[in-house]
Amino acid sequence: MTEPTATTTAAAAAPRGRGRRQVKVGTVVSNKMDKTVVVAVKKTVMHDLYHRFVKRTSHFHAHDEGNRCQVGDQVEIVATRPLSKTKRWRVREIVKRAEER
Repeated sequence: MTEPTATTTAAAAAPRGRGRRQVKVGTVVSNKMDKTVVVAVKKTVMHDLYHRFVKRTSHFHAHDEGNRCQVGDQVEIVATRPLSKTKRWRVREIVKRAEER
């Protein structure tokens, strides 16, 4: 009998056919659409000429089945197949709820 190697067990644990999906964490800035939220993802990049860090913000439309997200929530989104003209992301989980005022 041979023992299973680490590579065979890791390959068996990975989901089939999906590969590694791109994941981003951002803040919900709009939830006015049905089953869709707009998520702002902030990142810092180096300026080409001045060699200083500059903040950049990208907005992604993400699918929110159940309309659970509220404005201000911090969410984790994952890349998925195109769901509409602008939606290519899906809300995986709500990392942190927005504070009530």
